Amino acid sequence: MESSSDEEEARTFVQVLGEKYNPENFPYGQGVVVLSSPPGSPIKDRLFLPSALVLNHCGITKAGDRSDIAAFCAHVVELDLSHNQFNDWGEICTIVSNVPHLDFLNLSMNPLSSVKLEPSMADVFSGLRRLVLINTHISWDSVHTLTQNTPELEELFLCLNDYNTVSESQKSCSSLRLLQITENQLQHWAEVRKLGMIYPSLSTLVLANNSVESVDDSQETLQLLFPNLRSINLNNSGLSKWEDIERLNFFPKLEDVKAKGIPLLQPYTTHERRSLLLAQLPSVVVLNGGAVSHGEREDAERFFIRYYQDCPEQELPQRYHILVSKYGHLAPLAEVDLSPRSTMVDVRCGEKVEPVSLRLEQTVADLKKQLKALLQLPTNGIRLFYIDREMCSVLGPEELKCGSRALHSYGIRDGDEILVVPKVKSRCSSSDI
Repeated sequence: MESSSDEEEARTFVQVLGEKYNPENFPYGQGVVVLSSPPGSPIKDRLFLPSALVLNHCGITKAGDRSDIAAFCAHVVELDLSHNQFNDWGEICTIVSNVPHLDFLNLSMNPLSSVKLEPSMADVFSGLRRLVLINTHISWDSVHTLTQNTPELEELFLCLNDYNTVSESQKSCSSLRLLQITENQLQHWAEVRKLGMIYPSLSTLVLANNSVESVDDSQETLQLLFPNLRSINLNNSGLSKWEDIERLNFFPKLEDVKAKGIPLLQPYTTHERRSLLLAQLPSVVVLNGGAVSHGEREDAERFFIRYYQDCPEQELPQRYHILVSKYGHLAPLAEVDLSPRSTMVDVRCGEKVEPVSLRLEQTVADLKKQLKALLQLPTNGIRLFYIDREMCSVLGPEELKCGSRALHSYGIRDGDEILVVPKVKSRCSSSDI
């Protein structure tokens, strides 16, 4: 009885295809091909099929009838089978072999750790350009079998597979341009070196959220291993020495670097991190996702000189001497006091006069609150007038009417006077002064 129940629960690619893309569940629209079921097919209706099929989270374990797959999927170029229950490469190969124009395949979150892809089966993947194998725990042997049989493969995603080593391959994959291998357990640069040997044409290498501790190779080795690398992502890696950042310059075409969350940068402020990184990487045009302008680079390089110029000679990085030869020795930046400005004024209310220190960045409304509390004035409101001691005979008092206006905009100076007049309900004006 249990086996019968299991068979009933097992779902096929063909079955799910018919359920999701029948006219009741999937509307006809642009880019959708309408196909009628072939004779004898278990699918008894027409299907509205787009060229990109998404069949994730469907509990699929088997392919189903290959003739149905061929009939319905001749035009399909993208196939998302992630979050299913495939654990047999034979079933996957049956599907792929009957989708002749398949360009993109996503097998993420399928349990492929204990199954091996035999080389004799792998030629069905030959047309793929993009392959996603995230959190499948696929073995390196099966990865190499795939890449050796996909001569047009350009993008490969191997994230979350718990790799702590990289197995060498007997044959390189020269077509691959992008490798994303984030969220694994890679720690030693020797493992990254293997990636350069297996995928010599890489343009983008995403190593984020691994624990790679250093960049250990020489300039000659890095130039040979990654001759075409333009972008590298080392976010949340274990880099802890400036020498590792300097070695990134040995990649001959590198222009895009991500290095957030590394131990090396923890002691620095946000501004220091970007400036010091930028000054160390003269060829980089995109840093941590942000484009680098000519002005920002010059500011960063000048900051770098000033940051290190008081260090002992033996502690100066090589880049310091290069930048000094470019800009010369720079004088320290003048210190600018940005603390809030204040001034002493006399506050007059009736016969009472008190010296008060005013913070000039505060507003008229702030000053009213301060003076009402200081002078214990009634809460029915006050009017304020500013008297310039030097110009009062010419200008007279100026009422501070705009509550949102900052005090510094009035030009208040030491020795000036603020006149406080309580508001009254009778018709009074400034003649009360």
